[in-house]
Amino acid sequence: MSEKLAQIRNFCIIAHIDHGKSTLADRLLELTGTVEKRDMKEQILDSMDIERERGITIKLTPVRMKYTAKDGEEYILNLIDTPGHVDFTYEVSRSLAAVEGAVLLVDATQGIQAQTLANLYLALDQNLNIIPVANKMDLASADPVQIKNEIKSLLGCTDEEIILASGKTGKNVEQILERVVRDVHPPRGDASKPLKSLIFDSVYDEYKGVIAYVRVVDGTVKKGDKVKFASISLESEVLEVGFFHPSKLVPSDILSAGEIGYIVTGVKELGSCRVGDTIAGLEVTEFLPGYKEVKPFVFAGIFCQDGTDFLQLRQAIEKLKLNDAALYFETENNSALGFGFRCGFLGMLHLDIVQERLEREYGLNLSITVPSVGYHIYLRNKPEEYILVKSSQDFPDPSVIDKVLEPIMTVDIVTPSDYIGPVMQLCAEKRGSYISTEYLDQKRAILHYKISLSSIILDFYDRLKSVSSGYASLNYQFADYAPAKVVKLDILIAQKRIDSLSSLIYEDEAYSVGKKMVEKLKEILPRQMFEIKIQAALGGKVIASERISAMKKDVTAKLYGGDITRRMKLLEKQKKGKKKMKLMGMGTVEIPPEAFIEVFKR
Repeated sequence: MSEKLAQIRNFCIIAHIDHGKSTLADRLLELTGTVEKRDMKEQILDSMDIERERGITIKLTPVRMKYTAKDGEEYILNLIDTPGHVDFTYEVSRSLAAVEGAVLLVDATQGIQAQTLANLYLALDQNLNIIPVANKMDLASADPVQIKNEIKSLLGCTDEEIILASGKTGKNVEQILERVVRDVHPPRGDASKPLKSLIFDSVYDEYKGVIAYVRVVDGTVKKGDKVKFASISLESEVLEVGFFHPSKLVPSDILSAGEIGYIVTGVKELGSCRVGDTIAGLEVTEFLPGYKEVKPFVFAGIFCQDGTDFLQLRQAIEKLKLNDAALYFETENNSALGFGFRCGFLGMLHLDIVQERLEREYGLNLSITVPSVGYHIYLRNKPEEYILVKSSQDFPDPSVIDKVLEPIMTVDIVTPSDYIGPVMQLCAEKRGSYISTEYLDQKRAILHYKISLSSIILDFYDRLKSVSSGYASLNYQFADYAPAKVVKLDILIAQKRIDSLSSLIYEDEAYSVGKKMVEKLKEILPRQMFEIKIQAALGGKVIASERISAMKKDVTAKLYGGDITRRMKLLEKQKKGKKKMKLMGMGTVEIPPEAFIEVFKR
């Protein structure tokens, strides 16, 4: 091993959401002198406004630090701060593939949570060195004995291996750095070999083009080198290389094997730089394996309220896709909303964050159609092949369908023992299939279920927090596809079907859902000069209906001083006008954009 490799440590911080990852990262930056104390601010690695406002990490963030250890040696520490929410697990997996060690952070007041377990299993799959840390030890409610027992039962470690720290006060944070230097293996690699580097993230710069975030596995790369993107055999000249500072990119002369940094490729085509691809020397023929392809499960249509913004929306989504590899999109044309995109997400929070980023960062006013999961539909004439239906508009006629399969998730719920009953009742309401119960200790348990994704995505998390007084936590991952009795519920307004308001639901829920939707639309839609019928229908059968009465014309009597003859003539003329409008198709009700969101808060 070269002397340079021996001085490098690559690691990340993994934890459940809100267990203090970003706060601990702040203390590491401060302790190593990477950021001056006068320049420090809370959650410095959470650069997006959304992250700061919501108190969650959305994007992985790399940073380089220099640390002089107690052995007198100076080390280069490459840290990647990772998200904690289940919807951003793919961000975590890519971070883990670029490092050799992980700090497992557990909130000493909350204990081990569902995403703690999920992220730990991901790290163990990568054979990373795990450093267990109990955080928030400065709080009066912290229980060091309890938290140590939980971590020991999970990892099989000793009391001495668990660091009791506080990211807020800085207590024992230096011990974490010392353990990283001591326990995390130096990276493997050979600088004398041809270049091979793994892209774990990327961003787009208006002036520099695509900037690839890479882990250099073998070889070296510097400004002026000729490289290629392995998956598309695209050749390019390197314009700049460097490493990451919390607030900027810092150019350097060269990046060598084992290092984490960035490469300014000069490429302007947004689709050229793919997460998991290899940037390699021109002579290289064998490439790095990359990452497992992520599959979106939740789909929704994204449209501009102003149809002229479509091209701007396309460019915005393409740029967002660069640093959000889990985002899927394809063009869609909707009769009510015009041109837009059918997008795939890992969950509802992912959808919410993408929408908010598009609106904030690119100044777009958007309409979002009802979220739906992706169903596998088998047709009678092709029973061996399935079509993936991502929206209700694509749902085939029931007469040609052989069977419908829906995605089923393996769900892990960590809850205090006192709330096992209410949590199990909630899972039963959501058609959950019980697997087992596993006890972490006498006070807390893990419930294992299989539940359909369509039952999880809308309100399951909120209701779980409600029935457990906020103590339960959730993690889920794809298990399999299973048969389901799913039907298409259509909404008709003024006897015209509104495709954007149709949805795919379970057959036995059709009446209750349809009734709630038409009642909600009655509240939202403005009154018109004619009566409006709002109907929910299955095929040609109306199962729920509401009416909005026409606006009254009492004003005409006042306008004409009580002249009944003139008033009657005017009303007769208005009736003919209304009839003509309907015949010409002008009686269409304009649906406000908020209806597409509000109507599905059922």
